Amino acid sequence: MNDDIFHKYCEAGRIAAKILREGAEEIRIGTPYLAVVETIESRVTEEGAGLAFPLNLSINEDAAHDTASPGDSRIFAKGDVVKLDLGIHIDGYIADTAMTVDLGTNSLLVEASRAALDAAIRRVRPGVSVGDLGSAIQYEIESRGYRPVSNLTGHGLGQYVQHRSPTIPNVGIKGGMVLEEGMVFAIEPFATTGSGRVMEKTRREIYSQISPKPVRIPAGRAVLEKIRDRRGLPFSRRWVNEKKTDIVLPALVRSQVLRAYPVLSDIPGSLVSQAEHTIIVTTDGCIVTTG
Repeated sequence: MNDDIFHKYCEAGRIAAKILREGAEEIRIGTPYLAVVETIESRVTEEGAGLAFPLNLSINEDAAHDTASPGDSRIFAKGDVVKLDLGIHIDGYIADTAMTVDLGTNSLLVEASRAALDAAIRRVRPGVSVGDLGSAIQYEIESRGYRPVSNLTGHGLGQYVQHRSPTIPNVGIKGGMVLEEGMVFAIEPFATTGSGRVMEKTRREIYSQISPKPVRIPAGRAVLEKIRDRRGLPFSRRWVNEKKTDIVLPALVRSQVLRAYPVLSDIPGSLVSQAEHTIIVTTDGCIVTTG
């Protein structure tokens, strides 16, 4: 990693942290969901950065991958536990960060994921295994009476790459990849009152292009033209909103041109909290770019 790349990661982190804090203030009882998503996404452009993925705003048992649909009519309600997950990039170098906004009385659940994140960060240095980070996360969450979500993980980051190695588990495992200086990754613990595992829902609002193969359907070509500059980064159905979008997007998924990201959810009635920072491993520890 040269100085220019390092600076871009850090600048992306600075902007992401600022917008995340400001965005959390927008989430209030009675506020329209769509308005919050559009306000926060527009702030990224105003700061001169790009969205690494559509703003994720997942409520209650939904842990990840939800965002506003076109004309979304949802309103934040008393008792909601809202995960605000923001990814931005500078020239493809990504900062991924998240926090939980509690509109009820779930402060201990929010604390569980945040404390797990802090504990994992304290362990980051060259030579430490990802399994050790998972053990720290699991301990902090379980000691507060909750379950870590075992089938969601942190992940490495690269230029225009949202998920790569290393994978950072949210439960303890033996060994695993050993951290090295210069690695860039996101740690993102999830704490839940539910089963500790998420499943895919039918709701799909986020997609990414995984193949460049030609598409014959004009409406499909129109969608791909709109996302050309994404360079494989995820996009929202709301961003393209072309004629026949609801038909074209599933067809492009079936033909393996696009990948869909279904909303990931624990059991109905449960509550999930999330906390996340982006990390660069240094010679004797780490830098939290989104801190």
